[in-house]
Amino acid sequence: MEERQRRALRRGRARLVAALRVEPLWDPLERRGIFTRTMLEELQSAGSRGDQARQLIIDLETRGKQAFPVFLSILRDTGQGDLADMLLQECGSPPAPPQLLDLRPVELELRAEKQHKSYLKQATFQGSHPSLGGVATHWISRQALGKKKSLIVTCPCQVYELKADPCGHCLILNNVTFSRDSHLSTRVGSDLDCEKLERRFKALHFDVLTRRDLKAQEMVLELQKLARRDHSALDCCIVVILSHGCQTSHIQFPGGVYGTDGKPIPIEKIVNYFNGSNCPSLRGKPKLFFIQACGGEQKDRGFIVDCDSPKDEAPGASLESDATPFRAPSGNVDEPDAVACLPTPSDILVSYSTFPGFVSWREATGSWYVETLDSVLERYAHSEDLLNMLLRVANAVSAKGSYKQIPGCFNFLRKKFYFVCD
Repeated sequence: MEERQRRALRRGRARLVAALRVEPLWDPLERRGIFTRTMLEELQSAGSRGDQARQLIIDLETRGKQAFPVFLSILRDTGQGDLADMLLQECGSPPAPPQLLDLRPVELELRAEKQHKSYLKQATFQGSHPSLGGVATHWISRQALGKKKSLIVTCPCQVYELKADPCGHCLILNNVTFSRDSHLSTRVGSDLDCEKLERRFKALHFDVLTRRDLKAQEMVLELQKLARRDHSALDCCIVVILSHGCQTSHIQFPGGVYGTDGKPIPIEKIVNYFNGSNCPSLRGKPKLFFIQACGGEQKDRGFIVDCDSPKDEAPGASLESDATPFRAPSGNVDEPDAVACLPTPSDILVSYSTFPGFVSWREATGSWYVETLDSVLERYAHSEDLLNMLLRVANAVSAKGSYKQIPGCFNFLRKKFYFVCD
């Protein structure tokens, strides 16, 4: 296959994954000698329709000189001529030259009244990337260029692409009122946390679904339902859990969260519903988890630092924690599935409101973590990557109160993650 044809398949992959009807293609692809029956059976076992389409497009590049024109012909024969026209158009588009570029980055006035003014000034950027023969091609993010709010210049191979609208699903599980038998208190302020994050992630172009006061098994069913959806046409997935928490035995991700019936669910189990083995349509895509719950029952009073370190007032009488004592799982209830053979996590980030083993503080106006996370996302999501913003959250929360709290994350993302902002 010619390089321009391969390039057309790669450029058109997102649209093909979203729209390609694969079922009518199998017989003509075999009949015209592009794939064998064994190859097609392997493609059909790839998962959802979108996963099959993605793997088909990838494998087409290896099927010889006639693969591209035969594929276009089959598309037209099966009533998908619009996709064939799209590929032909992409085939005629010149490739971006792999050479040192004269980039014209957006120059911005930082003052709000002049933020709408931007113009281009000649500049060159020299870096290294093995696929470009020692020269890195850098691009301006679409939110920076289109909205003129910020400038992000980075290598495209190191940034997750969020092109879909919505970017993905966001599930918020908000447990406020717990059963009497659970001996867990009502989480005053959690509804305010939920409302803040619901608004925030909607503004960041996510399709948000909120569920309130679920028992442990109901939480599991909601999570499994989300993991089993076809995410092929989407670019990301977010899960937010607001509940009481505890320590649990674990291999990968510490901590657990409680259903309203007082039964714990390990974070590790929740995350692994969405890994590459269990959720094929999210393979290679960022999966973000935000956990507002205690990691244990230890209360951190901190340590004395220099006088120029940040101070805050002592928390009032309304301060509460989401902590409960450690409970070792009994029998096989709520234990992580197949922990001995779990694949290495990739494209996963779990943001915890507190360090494992310690309490997470919450007031009537909401939790320290969620309030700070919402504020940081509002102020910096248009210009900074997620990890940098989480550092801001950790720094701000650590400065609060006489009792101390430090958020952190387990990060298995392979690239930088930028939200899409209006």
